[in-house]
Amino acid sequence: MEDLLREYLPILVFIGIAAALGLVLILAAVIIAIRNPDAEKTSAYECGFNAFDDARMKFDVRFYLVSILFIIFDLEVAFLFPWAASFSDVGVLGFWSMMVFLAVLTIGFAYEWKKGALEWE
Repeated sequence: MEDLLREYLPILVFIGIAAALGLVLILAAVIIAIRNPDAEKTSAYECGFNAFDDARMKFDVRFYLVSILFIIFDLEVAFLFPWAASFSDVGVLGFWSMMVFLAVLTIGFAYEWKKGALEWE
């Protein structure tokens, strides 16, 4: 049991140092920071004009469809890179399973395109 604790001691020391350093940096920012807000610093700066509606308003459904499409095709690339890197080892079954995967994604993409999810007005 003592050997096990000795093996985990560097990890515990690392976690302790990281937590202490994080607290020191947060406290230093709170203590040292200059608090001098004025109207210009607190004004809207991202889009150039003040908010014209409530921040809790509902988004258009197309926004969600585009974000879901992005996630789907991002995951496709995440699956495609390891498959391509080990292409010589996957064999015929691996090849055809990836072709089925790509076909399902292509059918989904065609469906979204036909429904007009990619049209932004």
